[in-house]
Order: sequence, then structure tokens, then C-alpha cells
Amino acid sequence: MATTTSAAQPANPTGRAHPGRGDAGAGAGLDPAEAMGLDELRALQLERMRATLQRAYEAIPFYRKSFDAAGTHPSELRELADLSRFPFTRKSDLRDQYPFGMFAVPRERLARIHASSGTTGKPTVVGYTAGDIEAWAGLIGRSLRMAGGQPGDMIHNAYGYGLFTGGQGVHTGAERSGYCVVPISGGQTPRQAQLINDFRPDIITATPTYLLTIIDEFARQDIDPAGTSLRIAVCGAEPWTDGMRREIEGALGVDAVDIYGLSEVMGPGVAMESAETKDGPTVWEDHFWPEIIDPFTGDPVPDGEEGELVFTSLTKEATPVIRYRTHDLARLLPGTARPAMRRMSRITGRSDDLMIIRGVNVYPAQIEEVLFEFPELSPHFQLVLTRPGRMDELTVEVESRPGAGSTGLGDLAALVSAAIKERVGVTSAVAIVEPDTLVRSVGKLKRIIDRREGVR
Repeated sequence: MATTTSAAQPANPTGRAHPGRGDAGAGAGLDPAEAMGLDELRALQLERMRATLQRAYEAIPFYRKSFDAAGTHPSELRELADLSRFPFTRKSDLRDQYPFGMFAVPRERLARIHASSGTTGKPTVVGYTAGDIEAWAGLIGRSLRMAGGQPGDMIHNAYGYGLFTGGQGVHTGAERSGYCVVPISGGQTPRQAQLINDFRPDIITATPTYLLTIIDEFARQDIDPAGTSLRIAVCGAEPWTDGMRREIEGALGVDAVDIYGLSEVMGPGVAMESAETKDGPTVWEDHFWPEIIDPFTGDPVPDGEEGELVFTSLTKEATPVIRYRTHDLARLLPGTARPAMRRMSRITGRSDDLMIIRGVNVYPAQIEEVLFEFPELSPHFQLVLTRPGRMDELTVEVESRPGAGSTGLGDLAALVSAAIKERVGVTSAVAIVEPDTLVRSVGKLKRIIDRREGVR
């Protein structure tokens, strides 16, 4: 399986002063858990894992039935490695228990409910007690400090609000941690650019592809992106590469860092990258136990090898999850910014985004890495699958940069196609289109457009 290495980036790409950079790794202001030694952390994880398994078994019929069918019982967890004997939880399990079958507390104890979009079936529904929200807010506060933020900073929050966890999760955590939040959500892109220019926020939170859309809007309004007040970009909710990081940092003059989360496990703030190291998000292991498994066999793989990321919640009260299969592909690496807590590599793709083109496994991130090698091309692209005959065909549609012109684009497309063939191993057509041609993202971007009849 292909592996993408997240190389450390310069901590300050532009030389701009960073007065809010307050995370020196092991200094003042850290939560006690962040400074734990490894033995102390492992003891805490074991205690919390035992309690979580017992609570799930007693309170959630799905888990009682699942554990019993697998021949496992919470009392059999004697060490952390024993978790591998317990069954996985899948997104389909949460959908099958719609709406409240995965709740471990009575509905009357809930303080909030979030849910997925449900575009491919029933939504997955997650609940939060007041204690869950307090813990989540604390992890957002940790994460913002890890990014270089400090109380008093203004955050332009362009994550979507509503049932999606991103907007409200960041908002609550930032507010309770002493930040000023501009709750703009996604969309209204011209207004986003105007408010950033007028309000002068310190931090922007957004999906990386939507942040690129805002950068394009700055150009349309004759605003110099590098001249804004922004110094930190906290990006997440979709896979992105170091090439995209360089694009964002180069345009805005910010530190762009990766935040990881998913609604079924909590929301944003499950893991956070340090602006000091930029070497992958640190998993907040006092709240979440991570595993990497072979996505095809389900067998655990050692730290350092790529596979599918699996999480078990350790502190969630309302909707604990046991061995939840995320479909995100990554590696677990030794800790750096928080030495006892492991890092995730950057997400290289999703197992359910795998395209098999004439026997070759292809992920969107692999194509993205190649496209960023050509300065004439913008970061805006999509992958179109068709089946004109018996075989699948892949067309990479990518925008040229403004001012690139149309001369020589045919030759450039051939060079790009050859580079994709050499690097990824797949034959593809490349269509270079005019700027502002492809649909822009205001949330999670859909990279793959499947136009094959009868294939979904």
C-alpha cells in the first residue's frame, strides 16, 4: 500500500512574527495529561478502557449482543492489547441503530445531538452529555494552543454549523477557552473575504479546499492574501497533502496545521498537529485509543505501517464507540510534541475512496501530489470515472492558474499524464480547464465523480 510521508515544514514560512505562538511543547499551560509519562498514560488508558467496555456492554444492547457473539466480555480486558479480541464497530452499525440505539444514557441526560448528512442512507446520530461537551471543549482548547493560538485571539470559523460537528464543536471549545469566535460557517465566500479583511482575525478554521476557495476570492476582490491579519490556519475534515499545505502557507503567510476528528468518535479535536513540529497530528490518547489495522483482513498492524485507522473512545458518556473503523488510511508514529502520545501521519486517503483502475489502486491524494509539481496548475481538480466500453477510464480535470493562458496546455496535459503514469502507475486522460470552471467546495470536497453506469 502506498505511503505518504508528512515531512516537517518550516515553523514560520514567511518570517512574520507569531505573537500568539504559546505552545512550546512541554511548558506552562498544558493539561496534566499532556505532560504524563508513558507508564502513567498507559495505566490511565487501561482504567478508562475497562470502564468504557463495561458501560457499553451494560447500557447498549448492540454492544452486549456484539460482544456475546464474539465470545468476549469486558472482564477479559487485562491489558490494552486485549482490545483486539473485541469486535469492530462500523458506520453501518450506527445507521442500523438509528436514531438513538447507540446511546448509553437516557435521552433526558443529553445536552446535544449531532448527526452525519445521511446522503448515502440514514444518518449516524451521536449524543453528548454536558460532561462530553466539557471534555470536547477542553480538547479544542488544547488543540488551538497546539496550533499556536492563545486566549484573546479571534477565530474566523468557516466550518459548517448545524448537525455537522465541525462548526459548533470548534465554536464551543474556542469560546470556553477564551477565544473570540466569528461564526461565519461555510458559504457566502465574498462575505468571508470581506470579514477577514475588516475584522482582522488571528486564526481561520476551515476545510483546506474551502480555504483555497477563500484565497481565490481575495484575488477577485484585489485583497492581498498575504497581507491579512491571519497567522494560523487550522484545516481538517478532509485529506490534504503537504503540497496543499505549502499552497496555503505561501498564499496567506500562515502556519497551516492539521486537525483530525470525526463525528462518530467526537468531532474535531481527536488529534491535533503542532505548529512547532508540523509532523502529523498528536492523538489525544488520554481520551481516544488508536489502532491501525489491515483494511482487508482487519488484523492489527504494527506502529509505523500504513493501514486503516480505528478508534475506541475512553471517556465519552453518551455514545461510547468500541473499535470504530474510520476508513481513513494513516500510520501511527512516535510522539514528538507530546512525547508519550503517538502521532498520526497525514491521512493519505480513505479505504472507501479507493479507485481500482485496470488493476491499479489509486487514491485522490496520490494524484494531488503529482499535480502540485506543475506550477501552471491550480489546486482545484476532480477525478472523473467513466466506462465507455468494457474498461474503466480515469480523466483528471484540473484548472490552470489565472494568467497561465491556453498556449501549450495540450503539451502540458501530456506531461501531467505521463507523470501520473510514472508515479501512480495508472493511465489517465488529463483535461486542463479554465480557472473558475470546476465546482468549489464550501465543506468537505467530493473529489471523485463517478459517471460509470450501474456503478455506485
